[in-house]
Amino acid sequence: MRQDGLIARTTVRFRSLTKAGKREPAAPNILNREFDITEPNRVWASDITYIPTGEGHLYLAVVIDLHSRQVVGWAMTSRLNSALVTTALDQALGRRSVQPGLMHHSDRDGLYQSAAYKHLLAEYEMVSSMSRKGNCYDNACVESFFGSLKNEMVAFERFASREEAKQKIFAWIEVFYNRIRRHSTLGYMSPVDFEEKNSYA
Repeated sequence: MRQDGLIARTTVRFRSLTKAGKREPAAPNILNREFDITEPNRVWASDITYIPTGEGHLYLAVVIDLHSRQVVGWAMTSRLNSALVTTALDQALGRRSVQPGLMHHSDRDGLYQSAAYKHLLAEYEMVSSMSRKGNCYDNACVESFFGSLKNEMVAFERFASREEAKQKIFAWIEVFYNRIRRHSTLGYMSPVDFEEKNSYA
């Protein structure tokens, strides 16, 4: 890197959104860090983060297919509520053909334990898996995605408004991350290229 005049981008710290408090018992950690999934639409992982803007925080929820690491569902809102996560999951379900038994993994955030979210999981007969308390490594793939988003794009932007942030994050996810950005775990292919190579619709 020194010979080529390259400088690494620095890491930016963001606080966690998962809040402590009394909740219903979480689902067990069925995934158990088994991130190497051999087929699409077998395991989806979800999480929430926030993006600072001149108007306040913009909250982002994503659903990632662990087979290809493709973001199959996402949503952005100005408020941290159950509509944020259900909209992201609804988008994923609208894009993908799923079968009963699909595993849905998340952390223990209360939004993933809300009645609306549980109803959606039950409607499509998905199996709920949740990270252990305070263990971000149990959802490492989504944490890695958020790290890439923030360190490669957000850290170098100053969003004047939530709408500006939405437009740029949309482009980063749908145009760059899913279709262009290469992943070492995918043999240095993008998620879309990886799925096309393996003849997945």
